[in-house]
Amino acid sequence: MTDIYLDNNATTKVDRAVVDTMIPYFLEQYGNPSSIHKFADGVARGIKQARQQVQNLIGAEHDSEIIFTSCGTESNSTAILSALKTQPNRKEIITTTVEHPAILSLCESLEKDGYTIHRMPVDKVGRLNIEAYKKLLSDQVAIVSVMWANNETGTIFPVVEMAQMAHDAGVMFHTDAVQAVGKIPMMLQDTKIDMLSLSGHKLHAPKGIGVLYLRRGTRYRPLLRGGHQERGRRAGTENTASIVGLGKACELAMEHLEYENTHVKAMRDRLERGITEQIPHCFVTGDMYNRLPNTTDIAFEYIEGEAILMLLNKAGIAASSGSACTSGSLEPSHVMRAMDIPYTAAHGTIRFSFSRYNAMHEVDEVLKVMPGVVATLRKLSPYWQGDGPVANPEQAFKPTYA
Repeated sequence: MTDIYLDNNATTKVDRAVVDTMIPYFLEQYGNPSSIHKFADGVARGIKQARQQVQNLIGAEHDSEIIFTSCGTESNSTAILSALKTQPNRKEIITTTVEHPAILSLCESLEKDGYTIHRMPVDKVGRLNIEAYKKLLSDQVAIVSVMWANNETGTIFPVVEMAQMAHDAGVMFHTDAVQAVGKIPMMLQDTKIDMLSLSGHKLHAPKGIGVLYLRRGTRYRPLLRGGHQERGRRAGTENTASIVGLGKACELAMEHLEYENTHVKAMRDRLERGITEQIPHCFVTGDMYNRLPNTTDIAFEYIEGEAILMLLNKAGIAASSGSACTSGSLEPSHVMRAMDIPYTAAHGTIRFSFSRYNAMHEVDEVLKVMPGVVATLRKLSPYWQGDGPVANPEQAFKPTYA
């Protein structure tokens, strides 16, 4: 079997056209864009074009709203810490229980420094209670940070609506859109979103390049100080090759948006339908009616996700058990815990995430392999006997998390 890559929410293959766009900026257009000689001119133009390409993909009003960073994590930290610095009298932050570790870890640290963190819970399919959110908004809140789409389940949050509510209450709004950019249409100029984070390696650009969208007029303090790069908003010599690569990737993402929401979605749906029809005691997690077109997270009851991934890897299939940033932990992901997924299933969730580089025949190959993988592991499971689970398997599980 040819290797099959279904872990695109962790990272994506760099598009060949992106690589071709980058190469001249290593070998020919190598000047420092901040210099005043001719070696800088072409480089500066390349960065300007990339800024406009990002602007077009996310629907920003002006290219000056695009700040290049090193990654989504830097963008997230910059957004939240800037909001706190510009509003020193506001000591509260609103977020969710299912955010990426880049947000949750920062909030945990800020909590130790005396800030109050409101972590909004989700229901069993990962949806937020908007009425409860409204009650949290006050003049004590410095910023709301809610992801546009969850990295594990693909569930999409109503961030446009939530940003309007925050705006009406005089509160800044930030969204971690790392998983959403390039997969669903966006028009930020028609929203009240103040800041947005994206990461290049999630949309076929290189690792190590990201963007912070900063709506014009939003109060701001830079995280990195030093030089005057990015209009004084992010110091450090520009990562030119990766910036132009990200620009090209954004241009290609715009061209493929319809494909993402038709062909890629069709592959996801075929895999999901095939697995749930062939394999008993498994189910899709998250909101099946409001999610990214490329993502499915399936819980296989009474077996361990790590063992599933090992057998899939042996068969040449790459998937994941959640965020790559939390891999290595034997605990169920915080997203599964927040959704109150039963113990018998929370340990056995597998995320399959597609890209435009996948093909339908790969789906068919995975569907040939999955039933055997699950059957093999259930034969070894102490919670499975014969053709079904043992009596009261939930009681047999002894979860190590609260």
